[in-house]
Amino acid sequence: MSLSIHIVARGKIGRSAEADIIDRYLKRIDWDVRISEMPDTGGKLPPTPRDGKTIALDERGKTLTSVELANRIGDWRDEGIREIRFLIGAADGLSGEERAEADLFLSFGALTWPHMLARAMLAEQLWRASAILANHPYHREG
Repeated sequence: MSLSIHIVARGKIGRSAEADIIDRYLKRIDWDVRISEMPDTGGKLPPTPRDGKTIALDERGKTLTSVELANRIGDWRDEGIREIRFLIGAADGLSGEERAEADLFLSFGALTWPHMLARAMLAEQLWRASAILANHPYHREG
């Protein structure tokens, strides 16, 4: 059973420097990765499969190290979770309904990041997590 990653993001990234960064990192990942773009407001989230987990990016969420995030993903994969969905809100953050879907709230620190940069940072962290789990030398501790 293979793990898939589903990034559900508010806003359209189009052709941009951020889009190039995202593509560069996501192409390196062995997991199946897809991105669903939603309008800034409204619209229904794609449903999470029963054997899935949802991580919402939120500035008030938990700050994890890269190793801790990789281990969480690896543990879920090993428990049979087939899809991990990451939610990225628009400028005003996530709606109450979107927040209710989350199994984990993840913060990239106390700073507020534009959602397009948050997407690029997530792509890099997903590549890093896959490298950590595969014992690839990309990630260095210390």
